[in-house]
Amino acid sequence: MRKLKNEELDRLEVSEFKTAEKSPIIIILDNIRSLNNIGSVFRTSDAFLIEKIYLCGITAQPPHNDIRKTALGSTETVDWEYAENTLDIIKKLKAEGINICSIEQAENATMLNKFAPQPHKKYAFVFGNEVKGVAQDVVDASDVVIEIPQYGTKHSLNISVSCGVVIWDVFSKIEDRR
Repeated sequence: MRKLKNEELDRLEVSEFKTAEKSPIIIILDNIRSLNNIGSVFRTSDAFLIEKIYLCGITAQPPHNDIRKTALGSTETVDWEYAENTLDIIKKLKAEGINICSIEQAENATMLNKFAPQPHKKYAFVFGNEVKGVAQDVVDASDVVIEIPQYGTKHSLNISVSCGVVIWDVFSKIEDRR
């Protein structure tokens, strides 16, 4: 088995990415502190053709060197928008018929492995602050709370890792249904 060279990877040009059909997934970052985490979310979102990222509250915005380091140019491909208040974005997206899913450990949460995205539906996944998680009022406004099953002693994943796990899981489930 031979590793592929970069020129063999069939990467989209920025203009091709902008016009490509996007996955029906939106990401909402609720008060994320780490600029490296923000950049990583952009990079993962580029990899899976995420429609848009909403940066809310204290979440930093591009251009910023610490975001750029981990984003590797994906802030130029993935559409994003800043909003001071996460709930305002949730209300706007709900009015557009988009299902709001908070990623959090909560009573009656749906485990990610049991979450079944519906065909032809669009989903917005909310990821919360590194210390406090998704704000309770945001959890209350969500259509569903999804929990990533964890079996070790920490029961805590880095936000960029959580985002990668959720995006991959949901993206693969949606692709399987197409």
